[in-house]
Order: sequence, then C-alpha cells, then structure tokens
Amino acid sequence: MTSATIDAVPAELVRGRGGGGPAPTRTVVAYGFWIFIVSDITMFSALFAAYAVLSGRTAGGPTAGELVNLPHVFIETMCLLLSSYAAGLGALSAERWRQDRFLIFSVFTFLLGAVFLFIEISDFAAMMKVGAGPSRSAFLSAYWALVGAHGAHVTSGLVWLIYMMAQVVAKGLRPHVLRRLLCFSLFWHALDIIWVGVLTVVYLMGVP
Repeated sequence: MTSATIDAVPAELVRGRGGGGPAPTRTVVAYGFWIFIVSDITMFSALFAAYAVLSGRTAGGPTAGELVNLPHVFIETMCLLLSSYAAGLGALSAERWRQDRFLIFSVFTFLLGAVFLFIEISDFAAMMKVGAGPSRSAFLSAYWALVGAHGAHVTSGLVWLIYMMAQVVAKGLRPHVLRRLLCFSLFWHALDIIWVGVLTVVYLMGVP
C-alpha cells in the first residue's frame, strides 16, 4: 500500500485498526473482571454438576428434606435479593457523585448480606450438631461444597464492601475508585444469580 493510499483511508478506519490508541482503563478493567466472573461461574457449574450426581447418595444418613429449614432459606433469599438491589442503587449513586447516598445504600447492602451469612452459618452449625457434616455422606459433601463456596464468596464480598466504603470516605469518588465499585457491583450481582441456582437446584428441586 502506497503512502498516497494510506492518506486516503478515512481517519475512522485508522482508529478502528488501533490508530486511536489503547482502550479506556474502565473498559479494560470491566472486560478483565468479566473474565474472572465467567471463570467463577464455571467453577460453580462444576459444583452444581457434582451436587446433581451425588444428591441421592446419602449413605443412610439424613436427606435434604430432613435438614433444610425452608423458612430460613426464604429469609436468606430475600436478604440477598434486597442486598443486590441496594448495591445497584449504591452503584447508581456513585455514578452520579452522590457519596452520601452511596454510603447509605452500602450499609444496607452489608447488613442484609451479614444477615444472610449469619443464618447460613447458624444452619451449618445446627447440621454439625446432628452429625450432618461434610464427611457423613457424598450428598452432604456436595451440599457443603456448593453452599459453602457461595457463603465464602459472600464473606469475601462483605470484606470487599467494607474496604470500598473506607476508600470512598478517604479518597472520594475518584475514577479509579469508581472502577473498583463497578467490579464489586458485578461480583455481588453474580452472587445473586448463583444463589438463584442454589435455591432452585438444592432447595426447590432437592427438598420434597
């Protein structure tokens, strides 16, 4: 291609072939974090598959119907759904530079997530008291792995949220803080979606 031909190429096409420089940092961060979310969902897919295969192998031990407290599951579900809604409102407030509203919605997100986690830990403790630990049967191993992995993610999300609230208080809603808030929002909503899967497979389909 001659120099004259290159000069005749529209500027839009040149930018489209890399002439416009690298993508914005916000786009790169969001794209990279989506890759992490997809890999996390892949891991949970394997846990769901393991549970589906092992759910009936109780080895004469307690079944899901004997262990699951459905009223607790309902409360957990409502807490997580409402926390996701509050997290969304917090993200919108941050995008509009409303730091005070962001902090208020973040407190609601944290409290609802903490209630979810408290109920889940209480149910696990009750299961241990009756000898329904992860080593009791293949079913319980799969149950503890799936539900426990989700609970561990919720725990890490709450720690992350505290860190982000501290950053907003210390630094304000700067661009790099907003990017981190975007990643947290994606992570928290992904946990909500995974919980819907747990609710369907483990509790609605698994409990007679």
